Amino acid sequence: MATLGDRLDAWIEEAKARVADAELEPRIEEGGRITRVGDGVVWVAGLPSARLDEIVVFEDGTRALAVDLERDEIGCILLDPGKDLASGTRALGTGAVVHVPIGDSLLGRIVDPLGRPLDGGPPIEAKGLAPIDAPAPSVVDRRPVAESLHTGLTALDAMLPIGRGQRELILGDRATGKTALATDAIIAQRDSDVICVYAAIGQKSSAFGVVVDAVKRSGRFDRCIFVYAAPDSVPGLQWLAPYAACTMAEHWSSRGGHALLVLDDLTKHAKIHREVSLLLRRPPGREAYPGDIFYTHSRLLERASKLDAARGGGSLTALPIAETQAGDLAAYIPTNLISITDGQIYLEPRLFNEGVRPAIDIGRSVSRVGAKSQTGAMRAVSSMLRLEYAQFLELEVFARFGGELDERARRTLERGLRIREVLVQPNERPLSLAHEVALLLALSGGILDALPRERVATFRERLPRWLGDRTPALRALLDRGDEPSVEERATLLESLGELARTVGAAP
Repeated sequence: MATLGDRLDAWIEEAKARVADAELEPRIEEGGRITRVGDGVVWVAGLPSARLDEIVVFEDGTRALAVDLERDEIGCILLDPGKDLASGTRALGTGAVVHVPIGDSLLGRIVDPLGRPLDGGPPIEAKGLAPIDAPAPSVVDRRPVAESLHTGLTALDAMLPIGRGQRELILGDRATGKTALATDAIIAQRDSDVICVYAAIGQKSSAFGVVVDAVKRSGRFDRCIFVYAAPDSVPGLQWLAPYAACTMAEHWSSRGGHALLVLDDLTKHAKIHREVSLLLRRPPGREAYPGDIFYTHSRLLERASKLDAARGGGSLTALPIAETQAGDLAAYIPTNLISITDGQIYLEPRLFNEGVRPAIDIGRSVSRVGAKSQTGAMRAVSSMLRLEYAQFLELEVFARFGGELDERARRTLERGLRIREVLVQPNERPLSLAHEVALLLALSGGILDALPRERVATFRERLPRWLGDRTPALRALLDRGDEPSVEERATLLESLGELARTVGAAP
């Protein structure tokens, strides 16, 4: 039995071996102390070499981000709860910025803005790490947006087309279907090569759960990443969420792939930025927002682009969401975002309450890319749709006052009502490109004019199987986006007319 002296001698020899094998190198550490603690923010004195956006670590392991560099103090926003922080707590500068994991290991996972799993799964085995804040691609590295991003929503694909690399703002009042529209766009990528990243900023867990369940039920959850910053998380995490999600999406676009980024929503993000700025005693501007609020969002959304072939030819498409109050598009944050993005989709509360879903107001919605990103097949059947629908909306307002309508006006009104029936879609039911083109061809060809209006929805539901059974070659042609020839168009119209007669004759 070894004595105490023997065990001590063995430990000494082992310690000598560890010291002999240790690699010693000089290291300089700067230490500081917390001077004040606020609601999610702290002030630190004594870190003279600290840099902007540097991570600061406190003695209990809590991390913070240096966002204000004053002469005597550093203002930091907390990335961890930091319940035990107090004045006098020691702080160390790390010299590092915030990085998040990237790569295929994130697909099908729900994570927080720092890449930590929230779904109860195993830790993320990341392919690598990337900084959350990166410069946007330069002008010479970009190419025009000319490739369609299919959303499966006929109203969007026909009248407000979105291209890969575009930034299209979704805005409207509370509970008008903004998140549902973005969710349908994610679901529509189930058969495409687009990776989807959804960032929920300060959303209730119940609302976030609805989106996740919808994608699991109808989409490809294993090709999506969900970044969630809960409303009760520290402001720093909510502030980081859109930047972290953008970095995760850029992993694919920078390697020649395609990604769709949904930011839900930037109105809440602006409020978080305002809250943090006021706590840090920054000078307030319009509506108490700090003067850098525009730069905060522009540097984020400018990262969405279509890249040059020399950089892989990938694309990052952004669908930021913003909330308006009583339809006020001239409010500070909506106008900022409208000026940054390539168009906006405005959802009208009146249309939503009337059962028109998606409740898109085409008069105040615009896509600045336009038909350039549409496929030839879609462009051929939708060129006049927006004009016809706008004429119908104007005539409908006039008809509500009980004015006398001539025969031509009545025909326009009836046709407009069928256009509306075609554009209305249930949630989680995005259509294929062939389905949309055939539906719009039936509309423009007058086939739906003789069909009772209440049977248009039945026609739309039966159309996919009908195309697959009767005209499979034409369906494949339309799914590729190719414009049909005159003979193919005539064949398709004949088949659609037969379906309309079958639907009209059904009990």
